[in-house]
Amino acid sequence: MEFGEKFLPVGTVCLLQNGTKKVMITGFCVKSPETQDRVFDYMGCLYPEGVISSDQNLLFDHNQIAQVFFKGYVCDEETEFKAKLNEMIKTGTSGETPVETVENLDSSN
Repeated sequence: MEFGEKFLPVGTVCLLQNGTKKVMITGFCVKSPETQDRVFDYMGCLYPEGVISSDQNLLFDHNQIAQVFFKGYVCDEETEFKAKLNEMIKTGTSGETPVETVENLDSSN
């Protein structure tokens, strides 16, 4: 299913293919603890319950999303993050993270 962009925002509520319970996106590009060589597009939790335990995260790919019920918050910061994330994936620089460090944030003020 095509949603017009590779990564939906954090907070997006969706239903996975063959799913019966809604899922909320909580993160991106997560390695599976069982197979460190497998990277999933998203990490999520059951909705509306939220994160109940750190060992009960759902890992899934964009193509497994069957329906989007609510799209998460989008702002300039989120748009910039997504651009960095998509560039990272396109160039294959998986060792880096598009997240700003505390030092970078402090020096910009």
